[in-house]
Amino acid sequence: MLLQLAHSPDPDDAFMFYGLAKELIPTGRYRFKHILQDIQTLNQRALNGEMEITAISIHAYPYVADKYALTSCGSSMGDGYGPMVIAREKHDLSWLKGKKIAVPGKMTTAFLALQLAIGKAGEAFDYEVVMFDQIPQYVKDGKADAGLIIHEGQLTYKSMGLELIVDLGIWWQEKTGLPLPLGGNCIRKDLGMPAMQEITDILKQSIQFSLDHRKEAVEYALQFGRDLDKQMADKFVGMYVNHWTLDYGDRGVAAIETLLGEGAKAGIVPAIGKIDFIRAK
Repeated sequence: MLLQLAHSPDPDDAFMFYGLAKELIPTGRYRFKHILQDIQTLNQRALNGEMEITAISIHAYPYVADKYALTSCGSSMGDGYGPMVIAREKHDLSWLKGKKIAVPGKMTTAFLALQLAIGKAGEAFDYEVVMFDQIPQYVKDGKADAGLIIHEGQLTYKSMGLELIVDLGIWWQEKTGLPLPLGGNCIRKDLGMPAMQEITDILKQSIQFSLDHRKEAVEYALQFGRDLDKQMADKFVGMYVNHWTLDYGDRGVAAIETLLGEGAKAGIVPAIGKIDFIRAK
């Protein structure tokens, strides 16, 4: 059975699926076609149920919950760190009210967390969607008051002389005591439970393989890192591929349920009730 496995062309996702991409682990009756696109595009494609397995922003999950279940492996959790808001000068969080903020996409979890922190977009602040890797320069050039950064921009913004306003992963942990669930993998429900379980187990094996062969997997992931040297790529991968990624367990489930529950309470995402999780063995 040929399955489309969609993920972003970022070092952490590339690292995660090194074993599968290079056919270094057994996959039984399944074969995987890797589709690499930015997360905003993948969120949009998930609305149509196009891929059997896809990376997704947790923010987007309520809109596709009828078609997909979340897998307990393959997630990116910000454990005391996460998306950041940066500006040209130092300010506190309240300064962001009424400002124009460059954001990487309306369905990114970063955008949901930002709204939980300062209020609904369009009411508490103005925003403009800018390609995520262009946001730091956009802010530096004065085209926006602040920028919401994800991916490796979190490691490189200081070199551009920009200042941190808030780390939303820290803000969320102080508020809830939980990690901030940023991205996850989901699998299409129409595959049926036996296949969903088997495929989830293969995804977990791929992540374990990469963690066990870290040096080779980082070398592979490096080709997907914009402006990252090996040391920074390794640091970035370590932030978002770790024990949480292998299986986020009950605490990860609680983090996702809390985030989407808070989002629904604030009127930012639709309420979806019980979330379907496929737990890797």
